[in-house]
Amino acid sequence: MRARATVVTITILILCGLLFPTGASAHNVSKRDATFVQANQGTAIAAFMYLGAKHMVTGYDHLAFLVGVIFFLYRLKDIVQYVSLFTLGHSITLLSGVLGGVHANTYVVDAIIGLSVVYKAFDNIDGFQSFIGFRPNPKLAVLGFGLFHGFGLGTKLQALDLSKNGLVTNIVSFNAGVEIGQVLALTAVLIALSVWRTRRGYLQHAFATNTALMTVGFVLTGYQVAGYLAA
Repeated sequence: MRARATVVTITILILCGLLFPTGASAHNVSKRDATFVQANQGTAIAAFMYLGAKHMVTGYDHLAFLVGVIFFLYRLKDIVQYVSLFTLGHSITLLSGVLGGVHANTYVVDAIIGLSVVYKAFDNIDGFQSFIGFRPNPKLAVLGFGLFHGFGLGTKLQALDLSKNGLVTNIVSFNAGVEIGQVLALTAVLIALSVWRTRRGYLQHAFATNTALMTVGFVLTGYQVAGYLAA
Protein backbone atom coordinates (compact mmCIF):
# COMPACT_ATOMS: atom_id res chain seq x y z
CA MET A 1 0.00 0.00 0.00
CA ARG A 2 2.85 2.37 0.81
CA ALA A 3 4.44 1.81 -2.59
CA ARG A 4 1.12 2.47 -4.29
CA ALA A 5 0.57 5.63 -2.26
CA THR A 6 4.06 6.83 -3.14
CA VAL A 7 3.49 6.31 -6.86
CA VAL A 8 0.12 8.07 -6.74
CA THR A 9 1.53 10.99 -4.76
CA ILE A 10 4.48 11.49 -7.11
CA THR A 11 2.18 11.27 -10.11
CA ILE A 12 -0.20 13.88 -8.70
CA LEU A 13 2.66 16.26 -7.92
CA ILE A 14 4.06 15.91 -11.42
CA LEU A 15 0.72 16.44 -13.09
CA CYS A 16 -0.08 19.43 -10.89
CA GLY A 17 3.20 20.99 -11.89
CA LEU A 18 2.37 20.44 -15.53
CA LEU A 19 -0.79 22.50 -15.20
CA PHE A 20 1.25 25.69 -14.93
CA PRO A 21 2.74 27.32 -18.04
CA THR A 22 6.22 27.50 -16.51
CA GLY A 23 6.07 23.80 -15.79
CA ALA A 24 4.92 22.71 -19.20
CA SER A 25 7.89 24.32 -20.91
CA ALA A 26 10.77 22.67 -19.14
CA HIS A 27 13.23 23.85 -21.79
CA ASN A 28 12.48 27.50 -21.17
CA VAL A 29 15.31 29.67 -19.87
CA SER A 30 14.20 31.76 -16.88
CA LYS A 31 14.12 35.54 -17.24
CA ARG A 32 16.93 35.94 -14.74
CA ASP A 33 19.16 33.44 -16.55
CA ALA A 34 18.26 34.91 -19.95
CA THR A 35 19.19 38.39 -18.70
CA PHE A 36 22.57 37.12 -17.50
CA VAL A 37 23.28 35.22 -20.71
CA GLN A 38 22.44 38.19 -22.93
CA ALA A 39 24.36 40.66 -20.77
CA ASN A 40 27.43 38.46 -20.58
CA GLN A 41 30.39 39.57 -22.67
CA GLY A 42 33.31 37.20 -22.90
CA THR A 43 34.09 33.80 -21.48
CA ALA A 44 32.25 32.66 -18.33
CA ILE A 45 32.97 28.94 -17.99
CA ALA A 46 31.80 28.39 -14.41
CA ALA A 47 28.60 30.40 -14.84
CA PHE A 48 27.58 28.58 -18.03
CA MET A 49 28.38 25.20 -16.51
CA TYR A 50 26.13 26.07 -13.57
CA LEU A 51 23.31 27.14 -15.90
CA GLY A 52 23.66 23.90 -17.88
CA ALA A 53 23.53 21.76 -14.74
CA LYS A 54 20.55 23.76 -13.46
CA HIS A 55 18.72 23.20 -16.73
CA MET A 56 19.13 19.44 -16.53
CA VAL A 57 18.24 19.11 -12.84
CA THR A 58 15.06 21.18 -13.31
CA GLY A 59 14.26 19.88 -16.81
CA TYR A 60 11.79 17.17 -15.92
CA ASP A 61 11.07 16.38 -19.57
CA HIS A 62 14.66 15.11 -19.79
CA LEU A 63 14.35 13.33 -16.47
CA ALA A 64 10.99 11.74 -17.28
CA PHE A 65 12.47 10.31 -20.47
CA LEU A 66 15.61 9.05 -18.72
CA VAL A 67 13.57 7.50 -15.90
CA GLY A 68 11.74 5.55 -18.60
CA VAL A 69 15.06 4.58 -20.20
CA ILE A 70 16.61 3.16 -17.03
CA PHE A 71 13.42 1.85 -15.43
CA PHE A 72 14.15 -1.78 -16.35
CA LEU A 73 17.94 -1.52 -16.62
CA TYR A 74 19.67 -3.30 -13.74
CA ARG A 75 23.30 -3.51 -14.85
CA LEU A 76 25.50 -0.43 -14.57
CA LYS A 77 27.03 -1.29 -17.95
CA ASP A 78 23.64 -1.06 -19.65
CA ILE A 79 22.72 2.18 -17.87
CA VAL A 80 25.99 3.84 -18.91
CA GLN A 81 25.52 2.65 -22.49
CA TYR A 82 22.01 4.00 -22.89
CA VAL A 83 22.68 7.27 -21.07
CA SER A 84 25.81 7.77 -23.20
CA LEU A 85 23.73 7.41 -26.36
CA PHE A 86 21.30 10.03 -25.05
CA THR A 87 24.21 12.30 -24.11
CA LEU A 88 25.75 11.93 -27.57
CA GLY A 89 22.52 12.89 -29.31
CA HIS A 90 21.79 15.71 -26.87
CA SER A 91 25.29 17.20 -27.28
CA ILE A 92 25.31 17.01 -31.09
CA THR A 93 22.13 19.02 -31.59
CA LEU A 94 22.71 21.46 -28.73
CA LEU A 95 26.10 22.44 -30.09
CA SER A 96 25.16 22.34 -33.77
CA GLY A 97 21.93 24.21 -33.13
CA VAL A 98 23.55 27.14 -31.35
CA LEU A 99 26.98 27.21 -32.98
CA GLY A 100 25.94 25.95 -36.41
CA GLY A 101 22.77 27.99 -36.68
CA VAL A 102 20.51 24.99 -37.33
CA HIS A 103 16.93 26.16 -36.73
CA ALA A 104 13.60 24.43 -36.15
CA ASN A 105 10.18 25.31 -34.84
CA THR A 106 10.32 25.32 -31.02
CA TYR A 107 6.79 23.98 -30.53
CA VAL A 108 7.33 21.08 -32.93
CA VAL A 109 10.62 20.06 -31.30
CA ASP A 110 9.18 20.24 -27.78
CA ALA A 111 6.10 18.27 -28.86
CA ILE A 112 8.39 15.50 -30.12
CA ILE A 113 10.23 15.61 -26.78
CA GLY A 114 6.91 15.03 -25.05
CA LEU A 115 6.25 12.12 -27.38
CA SER A 116 9.65 10.67 -26.50
CA VAL A 117 8.41 10.23 -22.92
CA VAL A 118 5.23 8.57 -24.23
CA TYR A 119 7.28 6.32 -26.51
CA LYS A 120 9.63 5.06 -23.80
CA ALA A 121 6.87 4.46 -21.26
CA PHE A 122 4.81 2.61 -23.91
CA ASP A 123 7.88 0.54 -24.75
CA ASN A 124 8.34 -0.32 -21.07
CA ILE A 125 4.88 -1.88 -20.87
CA ASP A 126 5.59 -3.93 -24.03
CA GLY A 127 3.13 -1.85 -26.01
CA PHE A 128 4.94 -2.21 -29.34
CA GLN A 129 5.35 -5.96 -29.01
CA SER A 130 1.69 -6.34 -28.11
CA PHE A 131 0.21 -4.08 -30.80
CA ILE A 132 2.56 -4.33 -33.79
CA GLY A 133 4.40 -7.56 -33.06
CA PHE A 134 7.95 -6.21 -32.76
CA ARG A 135 9.97 -3.80 -30.65
CA PRO A 136 11.85 -0.95 -32.39
CA ASN A 137 15.57 -0.85 -31.63
CA PRO A 138 15.72 0.75 -28.15
CA LYS A 139 19.28 2.06 -28.53
CA LEU A 140 18.54 3.83 -31.80
CA ALA A 141 15.39 5.28 -30.23
CA VAL A 142 17.33 6.71 -27.27
CA LEU A 143 19.95 8.20 -29.59
CA GLY A 144 17.31 9.64 -31.90
CA PHE A 145 15.27 11.21 -29.15
CA GLY A 146 18.49 12.51 -27.59
CA LEU A 147 18.93 14.57 -30.76
CA PHE A 148 15.53 16.17 -30.23
CA HIS A 149 16.14 16.83 -26.54
CA GLY A 150 19.35 18.70 -27.34
CA PHE A 151 17.64 20.59 -30.13
CA GLY A 152 14.90 21.62 -27.71
CA LEU A 153 17.28 23.66 -25.59
CA GLY A 154 19.22 24.79 -28.63
CA THR A 155 16.13 26.50 -30.05
CA LYS A 156 15.65 28.38 -26.76
CA LEU A 157 19.24 29.58 -26.69
CA GLN A 158 18.99 30.68 -30.31
CA ALA A 159 16.21 33.07 -29.32
CA LEU A 160 18.61 34.92 -27.00
CA ASP A 161 21.00 37.63 -28.13
CA LEU A 162 24.20 35.75 -27.35
CA SER A 163 27.52 37.56 -27.52
CA LYS A 164 29.88 36.17 -30.14
CA ASN A 165 32.78 36.89 -27.79
CA GLY A 166 33.58 33.59 -26.07
CA LEU A 167 30.45 31.94 -27.51
CA VAL A 168 32.07 28.60 -28.37
CA THR A 169 33.67 28.21 -24.94
CA ASN A 170 30.50 29.26 -23.16
CA ILE A 171 28.23 26.88 -25.08
CA VAL A 172 30.65 23.98 -24.66
CA SER A 173 30.77 24.81 -20.93
CA PHE A 174 26.98 24.92 -20.84
CA ASN A 175 26.80 21.51 -22.49
CA ALA A 176 29.34 20.14 -19.99
CA GLY A 177 27.16 21.49 -17.20
CA VAL A 178 24.12 19.76 -18.70
CA GLU A 179 25.94 16.44 -18.56
CA ILE A 180 27.11 17.06 -14.97
CA GLY A 181 23.54 17.85 -13.99
CA GLN A 182 22.40 14.71 -15.76
CA VAL A 183 24.80 12.57 -13.73
CA LEU A 184 23.65 14.18 -10.47
CA ALA A 185 19.96 13.80 -11.29
CA LEU A 186 20.32 10.21 -12.51
CA THR A 187 22.32 9.28 -9.42
CA ALA A 188 19.41 10.41 -7.25
CA VAL A 189 16.93 8.56 -9.50
CA LEU A 190 19.01 5.38 -9.41
CA ILE A 191 19.21 5.49 -5.62
CA ALA A 192 15.43 5.87 -5.42
CA LEU A 193 14.86 3.06 -7.93
CA SER A 194 17.35 0.79 -6.15
CA VAL A 195 15.50 1.24 -2.87
CA TRP A 196 12.15 0.69 -4.56
CA ARG A 197 13.42 -2.44 -6.33
CA THR A 198 14.04 -4.08 -2.96
CA ARG A 199 10.28 -3.93 -2.31
CA ARG A 200 7.86 -6.51 -3.65
CA GLY A 201 5.67 -3.81 -5.17
CA TYR A 202 8.23 -2.65 -7.77
CA LEU A 203 7.23 -4.89 -10.66
CA GLN A 204 3.67 -4.95 -9.41
CA HIS A 205 3.34 -1.19 -9.90
CA ALA A 206 5.55 -0.90 -12.99
CA PHE A 207 2.57 -0.65 -15.32
CA ALA A 208 0.94 2.15 -13.28
CA THR A 209 4.22 4.07 -13.05
CA ASN A 210 4.85 3.92 -16.79
CA THR A 211 1.24 4.86 -17.46
CA ALA A 212 1.87 7.95 -15.33
CA LEU A 213 4.98 8.71 -17.42
CA MET A 214 2.90 8.39 -20.58
CA THR A 215 0.39 10.85 -19.14
CA VAL A 216 3.18 13.34 -18.45
CA GLY A 217 4.39 12.95 -22.03
CA PHE A 218 0.90 13.48 -23.49
CA VAL A 219 0.41 16.62 -21.38
CA LEU A 220 3.74 18.03 -22.54
CA THR A 221 2.91 17.25 -26.15
CA GLY A 222 -0.60 18.68 -25.92
CA TYR A 223 0.68 21.92 -24.43
CA GLN A 224 3.16 22.37 -27.29
CA VAL A 225 0.62 21.49 -29.98
CA ALA A 226 -1.76 24.06 -28.49
CA GLY A 227 1.02 26.64 -28.51
CA TYR A 228 1.84 25.86 -32.13
CA LEU A 229 -1.80 26.24 -33.22
CA ALA A 230 -2.18 29.49 -31.29
CA ALA A 231 1.06 31.01 -32.61
